[in-house]
Amino acid sequence: MAKGNIIRREHLAQKMVDKFNMTKKDALEVLNWLTEEITHSLKSGYQVKLVGLGTFKVRERKARMALNPKTGERISVPATRVPRFTPAKDLKEAVR
Repeated sequence: MAKGNIIRREHLAQKMVDKFNMTKKDALEVLNWLTEEITHSLKSGYQVKLVGLGTFKVRERKARMALNPKTGERISVPATRVPRFTPAKDLKEAVR
């Protein structure tokens, strides 16, 4: 089913098909909607908390100076916003 040790969207959709007796098209549509909704919420400044799984939030990175590894030249890296996922206690314990 999964290639190597990676579970992809299509594999999750197939698990939904098997569990909930839905079409694969509908399962993929639900997964795509969930991804879009989480993305939209983060872009709008909200956190998304899924109990038992974790919290998606946006973290602000400050502007900083860095070195170009090829040339050694100092470059300015601008401030940016990055998505962050913090796993829930239940998830951490389940993985241990």
